[in-house]
Amino acid sequence: MIGLGVAPSSRRFAGGLTQKQFLGIVCLFWVYVTVSNLLYGYSMGVGIAHMTNVTVFATPDTRLVQHLFLLPMLLVSFWASLKVQWRPILIAVPLQLILGTVFSAMAYPVMILAQVIMGMDQEESVMAHAATMWTDPFWLSLWLASFVSFLPSYGFGLALVTGLALYTRFRDSELRLSALEREWSAARLAALRMQLSPHTLFNLLHTIRGHIEWDPKAAQSMVVQLADLLRRLLNAGERDFSRLADELQFAKLYLELQQRRFEDRLVVILPSPAEIPAVWVPSLIMQPLIENAVVHGMAGHQGVVTVRVTVSLANETLQLRVTNSLSLNRAVGEDGIGLKNVRERMAVQFEGRASLMAGARNAEWVSEISMPALRESPPVIREAAAGDKMQATTLVST
Repeated sequence: MIGLGVAPSSRRFAGGLTQKQFLGIVCLFWVYVTVSNLLYGYSMGVGIAHMTNVTVFATPDTRLVQHLFLLPMLLVSFWASLKVQWRPILIAVPLQLILGTVFSAMAYPVMILAQVIMGMDQEESVMAHAATMWTDPFWLSLWLASFVSFLPSYGFGLALVTGLALYTRFRDSELRLSALEREWSAARLAALRMQLSPHTLFNLLHTIRGHIEWDPKAAQSMVVQLADLLRRLLNAGERDFSRLADELQFAKLYLELQQRRFEDRLVVILPSPAEIPAVWVPSLIMQPLIENAVVHGMAGHQGVVTVRVTVSLANETLQLRVTNSLSLNRAVGEDGIGLKNVRERMAVQFEGRASLMAGARNAEWVSEISMPALRESPPVIREAAAGDKMQATTLVST
């Protein structure tokens, strides 16, 4: 088989093809032409032998030698043709016609040479024919017939090689474009994850600062919890996907810190470990929703705020819901950075197969993510970023 893999530019041979691809396709084509001409010549020779003793078609072994001699010329002609290409058309077309004409014109003289090699006992007769072929109408008609026969074969072969070269270049450009899109998506997701870290850290530091003056021991304990949270945050920031159980554990650490600050005002309800399905979700995808629930739930009133996280799985669709109590007097504004961040990440990682719905329902704010259930971690496709190598990362990678 002829390899059609992507080859570096340093390994290109002609027209975007590697040397192996070029030699393989040309040789296969020429084998087909050789077999076809041998069968045609044999059948015509047998038919003419019933009407005349004049040898019009050469013997099969002679024609085989002719095609063997023509193969190097064909390789050179096709290689030059791919180098010339077809633009500018006013210069390229005449050059392409010259290459095809020269190759086809040499077919019959090569036949004479093959007859010399294969029939040494008839060398004088053959050489005499070669000397008079341009003045004898009989031999001139044979040369013209050979020229007309080989010119279409040359054209078909050139079209085949050129088509393969164009397909290879198109396929390579598509692969490069796909790699660039994956690289752009990976950079975009990394930027979105970096957006979460300072936003989360800023709010947590404010929580700890409120305890330093009047409850130093609680502040020290919160610093330890914050260290654990930051460690998980850094680990999650290096991955595109994580287990749902790990995401909820991260949410639990964050909510415990917030409960230290608000104490009697914040009630947290999380799903039990037995209710958590063994699925994978985008890293830190729930953190903006939970943070939004605490910050905006506490704003506008002094009552108790309940933050509830629920998980459900049905028909291979995972639903993550975060609800929080909402002040009746609080006006509902536009989506903040956190919700926009989540929507953008879902669009990049699931390409329209996931959604986020957020809005006020009665006295609660409900944020609900719906996404396909990922039973296994999406594959990792990374290349070492060194020199001229491009790091390729799929849309669903860790």
